[in-house]
Amino acid sequence: MTTGQGTRDDPWELTTPSGGSSFTAFRDEGLDPPALVVRVGKTEVRYQLRCIEDLAAMLKARGDWVALGGADEQKPAAEGTVEAWARAADNPVGGFYGLKKGLRGRFGVYVPPVLAALGLAEVESQPRNNRMRAV
Repeated sequence: MTTGQGTRDDPWELTTPSGGSSFTAFRDEGLDPPALVVRVGKTEVRYQLRCIEDLAAMLKARGDWVALGGADEQKPAAEGTVEAWARAADNPVGGFYGLKKGLRGRFGVYVPPVLAALGLAEVESQPRNNRMRAV
């Protein structure tokens, strides 16, 4: 269950796929570049806003379940995961979707619940090894 409209004044209230943490997220098209802003406690992480459409397109192209991954920027992402795709030189932005060095990872943790809230993807919610697919 998701609440909020995805705006700064009424952010989505989401839970990580593992169910371990709650966070908020919203679109901010006024930033340069426009961003998906994620707040976890007092930490704010930003991803290029186009990540929503790009990830949805990638999932449709793959046509099957894709493991999420979800590593911090300083750790390698498991091959074939959403996290690895979000860092890959051959993705639509040519590298990290994350906007602040040191906080560019964890894409596979925070962005998939946003796609699920928008009805663009189905995300598994298990303690570990979660995956997602386009709907």
